[in-house]
Amino acid sequence: MGCLEKKVIVVTGAGAGFGRGIVQRLTAESATVLAVDINEEANEETRSLCSLNPGAVGTLRADITQLSAWQNILSEALSLGNDRLDVVVNCAGVVHLAGPSHEMEEDEFDRVFRVNVKPLYLSTKVIVPWWKEHEKKGLFINLSSISEPRPRPNLVWYASSKGAVTVATKGLAAEYAVDGIRYNCIRPAVGETAMLGRVLGGQDTEEGRKKLLGTIPLGRVCQPSDVANMVCFLASDEAEFITGAAFDVDGGRGVS
Repeated sequence: MGCLEKKVIVVTGAGAGFGRGIVQRLTAESATVLAVDINEEANEETRSLCSLNPGAVGTLRADITQLSAWQNILSEALSLGNDRLDVVVNCAGVVHLAGPSHEMEEDEFDRVFRVNVKPLYLSTKVIVPWWKEHEKKGLFINLSSISEPRPRPNLVWYASSKGAVTVATKGLAAEYAVDGIRYNCIRPAVGETAMLGRVLGGQDTEEGRKKLLGTIPLGRVCQPSDVANMVCFLASDEAEFITGAAFDVDGGRGVS
């Protein structure tokens, strides 16, 4: 059996990219996973890709920017996991089209913060009281970005939203440690996901990639498996003394 046998884990943004890779890795290690995404068809595809893994996958279509969605997520996770929930992975996120910061439309600014930041508040609001009452422990793993400590022109508002993720992670870790509830975050470099084209200004081109890779010492973009491996470690018992930490999975981008 895998190292996450009997663990029950929620993963948001599970329909593609990093989220899909995380679900695949966790189920390969025998975890029971509730895959959450607003795109039901993509989410079901994620489940089908895990069909040969020893872990179990349940799916739920949900808008994670709504309180009622998190109430449903908790209910579904407990049903799937026989009244147990160990880990919540806040992976879902969006990036705005790279461009001059003063030209971003207000509704796009609001969307970035609503999707990237608000779910941390809502998941804390719903999940923490249940953990405090029933488990006396729990773990949140939040997806931040290496653009948070290393912001660059034209993606400032995205980096700002990820800065909020890291700050919230550290503050909540300090606040709820007394309850046995831990918070950690991961700061990946730009990934091999659908977001890449937007990071490059709207089009994924060879020239754009060459310029991007010049900022990453290891010379490649982040793969879903890179992030998934870190999630797997943090969700395991080997990481039980870690809280309030931000892990850079960035190929050296943060030190270049």
